[in-house]
Amino acid sequence: MNLFWAPYDLELRHTFTISGFSRKTTPVVLTKLEYDGLTGYGEASLPPYLGETQASVIEFLKKVDLSAFPDPLCLDEILEYVDGISVNNTAAKASVDIALHDLAGKIAGVTWYKRYGLDRMDVPDTTFTIGIDTDDVVREKTREAMGRFNILKVKVGGPDDKRMIEAIRSVTGLPLAVDANQGWKDRQAALDMIHWMKDQGVVMIEQPMPKSDLDNISRLTEESPLPVFADESLQRLTDVERLKGVFSGINIKLMKCTGMREAWKMRRVAESLGMKVMMGCMTETSCAISAASQLCSGMDFADLDGALLIANDCFDGARLQNGKIIANDLSGIGVVPNQKINFTR
Repeated sequence: MNLFWAPYDLELRHTFTISGFSRKTTPVVLTKLEYDGLTGYGEASLPPYLGETQASVIEFLKKVDLSAFPDPLCLDEILEYVDGISVNNTAAKASVDIALHDLAGKIAGVTWYKRYGLDRMDVPDTTFTIGIDTDDVVREKTREAMGRFNILKVKVGGPDDKRMIEAIRSVTGLPLAVDANQGWKDRQAALDMIHWMKDQGVVMIEQPMPKSDLDNISRLTEESPLPVFADESLQRLTDVERLKGVFSGINIKLMKCTGMREAWKMRRVAESLGMKVMMGCMTETSCAISAASQLCSGMDFADLDGALLIANDCFDGARLQNGKIIANDLSGIGVVPNQKINFTR
């Protein structure tokens, strides 16, 4: 196996604002694994809060030596080695994991949703994310989503939360999911806001309070009329069991958990604990989104709009159909580059 990489900057269709910061681009590093005439593709998406950069990902990838692994189908052995190279670098590890899954699927001639025993059509509607903005922009983004999506995701966590919801409600009555990105600090105020939001047609809450404030989140979840999902409080498999009773469910993201191998394990553990499960994403190309789409059949929620938020997607893969992100029937993760990508090593 030969590993290659390429830095790439995603251009957002709109300035993206959440509780804490705004951005117009997201840096990523694309990966490619070649073996016996076949190619597997992967991706590391690097939003600022993750702490990884294109430079750090490439530095990590330079340390990955796959010469000791003659068989790409030995995924566990290979990915345990990759995970052991460093403590963090989860997005960098995910870029190798996704490319290896794509390659292994192509060698076996099968899609990963079939390997998992899942039905690609049995997926929840994906949310479409509307960042914090002025009323006019919020209404514009909402109108853009009309007829394409069946549920919207609203970024909240600041002084304008009710204004945001009311602006959307002036345009549509679609169900809403909200993501506070740790923005609420007072538990009683958060609970009051959740009750108000339920009356406005909100159906779930994501990461309402600071990630380490688990005692208050636990009490909030117990009192909340809506399910509460962990995002920033959750990173990897080892976090799932300790969050039982703190959150109603978990939001799994490939970039935080090192990729598909661990994401599948996280799903199985959460379901065994009676927790709800959501498949999420960063701003990503259709490469990483297609990888995530292989896993989300039968989940409670999906937030897989990452590739739809960008203007320069360099892959074709899973597509939006009737408000759902549906994997295709191509082997592996089901992606094909739609332009020349300048991979190096």
